[in-house]
Amino acid sequence: MFNPTARQLQLFKVIVFIAALIPLGRLVLFGFTDRLGANPIEFITRSTGDWTLYFIAITLAVTPLRRLSGWNWVLRLRRMIGLFAFFYATLHFMTFLWFDHFFDLAEMWKDVLKRPFITVGFTAFVLLIPLAATSTNGMLRRLGGKRWQALHRLVYLIAGLGILHFWWMKAGKNDFAQPILLGSIIGVLLLLRVYWKVTQPKGRKVPARPAAS
Repeated sequence: MFNPTARQLQLFKVIVFIAALIPLGRLVLFGFTDRLGANPIEFITRSTGDWTLYFIAITLAVTPLRRLSGWNWVLRLRRMIGLFAFFYATLHFMTFLWFDHFFDLAEMWKDVLKRPFITVGFTAFVLLIPLAATSTNGMLRRLGGKRWQALHRLVYLIAGLGILHFWWMKAGKNDFAQPILLGSIIGVLLLLRVYWKVTQPKGRKVPARPAAS
Protein backbone atom coordinates (compact mmCIF):
# COMPACT_ATOMS: atom_id res chain seq x y z
CA MET A 1 0.00 0.00 0.00
CA PHE A 2 1.41 3.36 -1.01
CA ASN A 3 1.74 5.71 1.94
CA PRO A 4 3.48 8.99 1.01
CA THR A 5 5.81 10.85 3.32
CA ALA A 6 4.87 14.33 4.51
CA ARG A 7 7.13 15.81 1.83
CA GLN A 8 5.57 13.66 -0.92
CA LEU A 9 2.07 14.59 0.25
CA GLN A 10 2.96 18.25 0.12
CA LEU A 11 4.22 17.74 -3.44
CA PHE A 12 0.92 16.06 -4.38
CA LYS A 13 -0.96 19.04 -2.96
CA VAL A 14 1.11 21.44 -5.05
CA ILE A 15 0.52 19.34 -8.18
CA VAL A 16 -3.25 19.21 -7.54
CA PHE A 17 -3.33 22.96 -6.89
CA ILE A 18 -1.52 23.77 -10.13
CA ALA A 19 -3.60 21.29 -12.14
CA ALA A 20 -6.82 22.78 -10.73
CA LEU A 21 -5.81 26.21 -12.02
CA ILE A 22 -5.25 24.99 -15.59
CA PRO A 23 -8.91 25.55 -16.66
CA LEU A 24 -8.70 29.15 -15.43
CA GLY A 25 -5.36 29.61 -17.17
CA ARG A 26 -6.90 28.28 -20.37
CA LEU A 27 -9.72 30.81 -20.17
CA VAL A 28 -7.29 33.67 -19.57
CA LEU A 29 -5.09 32.54 -22.46
CA PHE A 30 -8.06 32.19 -24.80
CA GLY A 31 -9.26 35.64 -23.76
CA PHE A 32 -5.93 37.30 -24.55
CA THR A 33 -5.57 35.44 -27.85
CA ASP A 34 -9.17 36.03 -29.01
CA ARG A 35 -10.08 32.33 -28.98
CA LEU A 36 -13.28 32.43 -26.93
CA GLY A 37 -15.42 31.97 -30.02
CA ALA A 38 -18.27 33.99 -31.45
CA ASN A 39 -19.96 34.21 -28.03
CA PRO A 40 -17.26 34.69 -25.36
CA ILE A 41 -19.75 35.02 -22.51
CA GLU A 42 -21.35 31.67 -23.37
CA PHE A 43 -17.89 30.06 -23.63
CA ILE A 44 -16.85 31.34 -20.20
CA THR A 45 -20.19 30.42 -18.64
CA ARG A 46 -20.08 26.91 -20.08
CA SER A 47 -16.45 26.32 -19.13
CA THR A 48 -16.75 27.50 -15.51
CA GLY A 49 -20.00 25.58 -15.07
CA ASP A 50 -18.51 22.39 -16.49
CA TRP A 51 -15.47 22.58 -14.24
CA THR A 52 -17.63 23.21 -11.18
CA LEU A 53 -19.35 19.90 -11.81
CA TYR A 54 -16.09 18.13 -12.63
CA PHE A 55 -14.58 19.20 -9.32
CA ILE A 56 -17.73 18.20 -7.42
CA ALA A 57 -17.50 14.77 -9.05
CA ILE A 58 -13.79 14.49 -8.19
CA THR A 59 -14.54 15.51 -4.61
CA LEU A 60 -17.20 12.81 -4.37
CA ALA A 61 -14.76 10.29 -5.85
CA VAL A 62 -12.19 10.74 -3.08
CA THR A 63 -13.98 8.61 -0.49
CA PRO A 64 -14.64 5.67 -2.88
CA LEU A 65 -11.01 5.85 -4.00
CA ARG A 66 -9.86 5.74 -0.39
CA ARG A 67 -12.13 2.81 0.48
CA LEU A 68 -11.31 0.78 -2.61
CA SER A 69 -7.56 1.42 -2.59
CA GLY A 70 -6.84 1.81 1.10
CA TRP A 71 -5.10 5.14 0.37
CA ASN A 72 -6.29 7.09 3.40
CA TRP A 73 -3.93 9.93 2.50
CA VAL A 74 -6.12 11.01 -0.44
CA LEU A 75 -8.54 12.45 2.11
CA ARG A 76 -5.92 15.15 2.69
CA LEU A 77 -6.53 16.39 -0.84
CA ARG A 78 -10.31 16.48 -0.66
CA ARG A 79 -10.71 19.86 1.00
CA MET A 80 -8.63 21.59 -1.69
CA ILE A 81 -10.59 19.92 -4.48
CA GLY A 82 -13.89 20.87 -2.86
CA LEU A 83 -12.77 24.49 -2.52
CA PHE A 84 -11.85 24.55 -6.19
CA ALA A 85 -15.40 23.40 -6.97
CA PHE A 86 -16.61 26.46 -5.05
CA PHE A 87 -14.03 28.65 -6.79
CA TYR A 88 -15.26 27.70 -10.27
CA ALA A 89 -18.89 27.93 -9.13
CA THR A 90 -18.14 31.50 -7.99
CA LEU A 91 -16.60 32.31 -11.38
CA HIS A 92 -19.68 30.79 -13.04
CA PHE A 93 -22.01 32.93 -10.93
CA MET A 94 -19.91 36.08 -11.38
CA THR A 95 -20.03 35.61 -15.16
CA PHE A 96 -23.83 35.51 -14.91
CA LEU A 97 -23.98 38.51 -12.56
CA TRP A 98 -21.39 40.62 -14.35
CA PHE A 99 -21.71 39.97 -18.06
CA ASP A 100 -25.40 39.04 -18.20
CA HIS A 101 -26.71 41.62 -15.71
CA PHE A 102 -23.86 44.12 -15.14
CA PHE A 103 -24.26 43.77 -11.35
CA ASP A 104 -27.93 44.76 -11.46
CA LEU A 105 -29.09 42.63 -8.52
CA ALA A 106 -32.78 43.34 -9.08
CA GLU A 107 -32.64 42.16 -12.70
CA MET A 108 -30.54 39.18 -11.71
CA TRP A 109 -33.08 38.17 -9.07
CA LYS A 110 -35.91 38.44 -11.60
CA ASP A 111 -33.97 36.11 -13.90
CA VAL A 112 -33.37 33.66 -11.05
CA LEU A 113 -37.10 33.53 -10.27
CA LYS A 114 -38.25 33.46 -13.91
CA ARG A 115 -36.08 30.69 -15.37
CA PRO A 116 -36.12 27.32 -13.54
CA PHE A 117 -32.66 26.20 -14.70
CA ILE A 118 -31.17 29.39 -13.24
CA THR A 119 -33.21 28.91 -10.04
CA VAL A 120 -31.73 25.45 -9.62
CA GLY A 121 -28.18 26.57 -10.40
CA PHE A 122 -28.43 29.56 -8.06
CA THR A 123 -29.74 27.31 -5.27
CA ALA A 124 -26.80 24.94 -5.72
CA PHE A 125 -24.37 27.86 -5.55
CA VAL A 126 -25.96 29.26 -2.37
CA LEU A 127 -25.76 25.82 -0.74
CA LEU A 128 -22.07 25.61 -1.60
CA ILE A 129 -21.28 28.77 0.39
CA PRO A 130 -21.69 27.28 3.92
CA LEU A 131 -19.66 24.23 2.85
CA ALA A 132 -16.78 26.44 1.73
CA ALA A 133 -17.10 28.62 4.83
CA THR A 134 -16.88 25.62 7.18
CA SER A 135 -14.12 23.71 5.39
CA THR A 136 -11.48 24.50 8.00
CA ASN A 137 -10.28 22.51 10.99
CA GLY A 138 -11.39 25.37 13.25
CA MET A 139 -14.99 25.22 11.96
CA LEU A 140 -14.97 21.44 12.31
CA ARG A 141 -14.08 21.82 15.99
CA ARG A 142 -16.67 24.56 16.55
CA LEU A 143 -19.51 22.67 14.91
CA GLY A 144 -18.59 19.27 16.24
CA GLY A 145 -18.17 16.17 14.09
CA LYS A 146 -21.85 15.21 13.77
CA ARG A 147 -23.16 18.67 12.92
CA TRP A 148 -20.27 19.29 10.55
CA GLN A 149 -20.88 16.00 8.74
CA ALA A 150 -24.63 16.69 8.51
CA LEU A 151 -23.94 20.09 6.96
CA HIS A 152 -21.42 18.75 4.46
CA ARG A 153 -23.85 16.07 3.27
CA LEU A 154 -25.46 18.96 1.40
CA VAL A 155 -22.87 18.19 -1.28
CA TYR A 156 -25.07 15.30 -2.41
CA LEU A 157 -28.03 17.63 -2.95
CA ILE A 158 -25.74 20.18 -4.60
CA ALA A 159 -24.46 17.53 -7.03
CA GLY A 160 -28.02 16.59 -7.97
CA LEU A 161 -29.06 20.21 -8.46
CA GLY A 162 -25.93 20.82 -10.53
CA ILE A 163 -26.73 17.95 -12.87
CA LEU A 164 -30.34 19.16 -13.21
CA HIS A 165 -29.09 22.68 -13.99
CA PHE A 166 -26.70 21.22 -16.58
CA TRP A 167 -29.48 19.09 -18.11
CA TRP A 168 -31.84 22.04 -18.52
CA MET A 169 -29.08 24.16 -20.03
CA LYS A 170 -28.41 21.48 -22.64
CA ALA A 171 -32.12 20.86 -23.29
CA GLY A 172 -32.36 23.92 -25.55
CA LYS A 173 -29.74 22.42 -27.84
CA ASN A 174 -31.05 18.86 -27.45
CA ASP A 175 -27.53 17.83 -26.36
CA PHE A 176 -27.76 15.47 -23.40
CA ALA A 177 -24.55 13.43 -23.80
CA GLN A 178 -22.51 15.33 -21.20
CA PRO A 179 -25.28 15.60 -18.57
CA ILE A 180 -26.03 11.88 -18.91
CA LEU A 181 -22.35 10.91 -18.62
CA LEU A 182 -21.62 13.18 -15.68
CA GLY A 183 -24.91 12.35 -14.01
CA SER A 184 -24.15 8.63 -14.33
CA ILE A 185 -20.71 9.08 -12.78
CA ILE A 186 -22.09 11.06 -9.85
CA GLY A 187 -24.96 8.58 -9.51
CA VAL A 188 -22.52 5.67 -9.20
CA LEU A 189 -20.46 7.56 -6.62
CA LEU A 190 -23.58 8.23 -4.55
CA LEU A 191 -24.83 4.65 -4.88
CA LEU A 192 -21.50 3.40 -3.58
CA ARG A 193 -22.06 5.49 -0.46
CA VAL A 194 -25.55 4.05 -0.01
CA TYR A 195 -24.16 0.52 -0.42
CA TRP A 196 -21.41 1.07 2.15
CA LYS A 197 -23.84 2.73 4.53
CA VAL A 198 -26.20 -0.25 4.36
CA THR A 199 -23.49 -2.90 4.61
CA GLN A 200 -21.29 -1.13 7.18
CA PRO A 201 -21.39 -2.98 10.52
CA LYS A 202 -23.36 -1.12 13.19
CA GLY A 203 -21.26 0.78 15.68
CA ARG A 204 -18.39 1.30 13.27
CA LYS A 205 -17.65 4.99 12.88
CA VAL A 206 -15.69 6.71 10.14
CA PRO A 207 -13.75 9.70 11.55
CA ALA A 208 -14.92 13.11 10.37
CA ARG A 209 -12.61 14.98 8.06
CA PRO A 210 -12.59 18.72 7.28
CA ALA A 211 -13.64 18.37 3.64
CA ALA A 212 -16.79 17.63 1.65
CA SER A 213 -17.21 13.87 1.35
